Amino acid sequence: STTTTTTKEEEKKWSHPTSMRRKPTAEEIEQGKGKFHVMLTANEQSYVAWQSRIMYQRYLKLLSSEDSGAFGGFTRVLHSERADILMDEIPSVVVDPLPKGVDEGYVVLNRPYAIKQWLEKYNFAEEYVFMTEPDHLYLRPIPLLAQPKLAAAFPFFYINPKDPKFTPIVQKFNKVNADLKDFAPIGNSPVMIHKDELKKVCTVWDTLAIKMKQDPETNSAFGWVLEMWAYSIASAQVGVKYDLVPEFMLQPPWDKTEEVPGGKKGYILHYTYGQDFNEKGKFTPGKVGKWHWDKRDFTWKKPPKEGFEMPPEGTHPLTIKLMEMINDGIRSIPNW
Repeated sequence: STTTTTTKEEEKKWSHPTSMRRKPTAEEIEQGKGKFHVMLTANEQSYVAWQSRIMYQRYLKLLSSEDSGAFGGFTRVLHSERADILMDEIPSVVVDPLPKGVDEGYVVLNRPYAIKQWLEKYNFAEEYVFMTEPDHLYLRPIPLLAQPKLAAAFPFFYINPKDPKFTPIVQKFNKVNADLKDFAPIGNSPVMIHKDELKKVCTVWDTLAIKMKQDPETNSAFGWVLEMWAYSIASAQVGVKYDLVPEFMLQPPWDKTEEVPGGKKGYILHYTYGQDFNEKGKFTPGKVGKWHWDKRDFTWKKPPKEGFEMPPEGTHPLTIKLMEMINDGIRSIPNW
């Protein structure tokens, strides 16, 4: 197993706190009060790498702004067993992937195990952890949304433990007979959680996710979101509770502006869906638009150094904002 050690020199390299081998000092703990440590998991694939680079740039930009919310340090947890080419650009720690073949090609199954290793082997000064992903771009400073015994999470409509087709599967893994209402409709990201509460979830999450993957009925029912379900079920098993925060995240093109219903402004822009608009800026769902952008078009190649053509006038404001942030990220990285 390969791990990285953080020396004093290594720590000085970054303009902000990151994970460390040593215990934080009293002064660092004081500075970390009421703050969250930004943590993303990644592998070494170029598809994940270019998104992580833009996302880290965005974090740095907010951190250096006048109001940086409750942002603390940053760590990329790399579950590839060995260091990659971004170690000098993004503060990272290296942990082991699952044994060969266990993930059956479902890469995110490595995430629970990676986070567990990070919490066991490293320290950080902040009280809370903010679990985020490479395709999350921060729209504005994020305040502390969690409390010591109440984590904060974005609700996903498709994680619904009360749905009759899913309830029997959830109950199969409900070893403590938790009440159905205690299963939150969430995944593990975006989640803001006290580090002691996350450690509790990590006592069961990684092994539970593997058991669920190995159960054919569960694997077939939950598919690509199985690891999200595993996080919700694991949380219910250890009694971790969540406040559901709809403004935590916006997802263009379905979200059109920076506000959620009710007027609150969103904190994260998640670019998981393709964007298709015609030449007049009209959304064309299900049909490749005259103007089209999808991160999956860059699975095997890096986005161009000059950035992307902006969408036509009339396009949803949030899609315009997405492209501004992507272009800004690319152009602000000197060795893109």
